Amino acid sequence: MARTITFNELRELKDKLPDGSIHQIAAELDMKPETVRNYFGGYNYKEGRSVGIHIEPGPNGGIVVLDDTTIFDKALKILGLEDYPQPEEVETKEVD
Repeated sequence: MARTITFNELRELKDKLPDGSIHQIAAELDMKPETVRNYFGGYNYKEGRSVGIHIEPGPNGGIVVLDDTTIFDKALKILGLEDYPQPEEVETKEVD
């Protein structure tokens, strides 16, 4: 299932990953680390491949459509998150 996120949010998620996570994800998915880096906004296509992301100009670095969320989901799992960015809680008031 496709997912839409801002480029800045995608980079923030990558920056939160502990050292070695890119290599871990690459090993689990049998791909080169550069391909995983390209997924998070890198652009080394000499060593890595493109993996189903589309970036369009817009606020917060642009809008990114992730056709395949497998790498994104692996990153969430490493961080112990269910979603990113975490939805903000909205206070609700009872109306009399």
